Amino acid sequence: MTAVWLSVVAIFSTSAGGLCALRLHDRLDRVLGFTAGALLGVVCFDLLPEILEIAAQAGSDVRPAMAALVCTFVGLHGAQKRFAVQGHSGESCEHGHRATGRFYAAALIGHSFFDGIGIGLAFQISDAVGLAVAVAVIAHDFCDGLNTVGVLLAHRSTTRAAQRLLLLNAVAPVFGAASAFVLRVPPHTLAVLLGCFAGTLLYIGLVDVLPRAYARRGPAGAGGLVLLASLGATFAFAVRHIAG
Repeated sequence: MTAVWLSVVAIFSTSAGGLCALRLHDRLDRVLGFTAGALLGVVCFDLLPEILEIAAQAGSDVRPAMAALVCTFVGLHGAQKRFAVQGHSGESCEHGHRATGRFYAAALIGHSFFDGIGIGLAFQISDAVGLAVAVAVIAHDFCDGLNTVGVLLAHRSTTRAAQRLLLLNAVAPVFGAASAFVLRVPPHTLAVLLGCFAGTLLYIGLVDVLPRAYARRGPAGAGGLVLLASLGATFAFAVRHIAG
């Protein structure tokens, strides 16, 4: 049960990140720039190393997970273009924006759920390993909260909707940690699932969030957004390696 109690602490970290994004709502371009970098940092410094480590420990081929990443990225791009063509009226376009934001938030919630599973499985190895993984998850959950709210606000969701989905993201690791005691996911399946999440977060950061930040900021602010994105990626790197 230690895994579950530690995952409860992650609620506060995720909430703090989300509330920070809500407080900076009037500076959404800056929030989006930082969010894009943080998403890329999570993919490069968290998910991809995790996939490689799982494959190495299981002695399995990493290519299916990489294929899942690419297919998810390309599939999301195709789906987004299709929905963009179908969204003719202002009302349907607005609804499409919010639906897209909720879908992206759901992907981030799924990522947080698997973080909780990671905590639970780590404690099955040893208390020391479990504590190290829990600290790392708690640290980078601040990014998860900020990313969730940033993506929702970028897609014109209301503050109330952002708060509801932030709550779901905050409690997702608790359910993940609890399910780890009964759920058994084969390593190769887990690697493929993480590949799907990596492709989703990569798409959100590169194709959706960063262009929206540039559109709000304009050409004159491009340099500042590059700096903010770099700071976001550096933050994701720091919490991964300092906490880990």
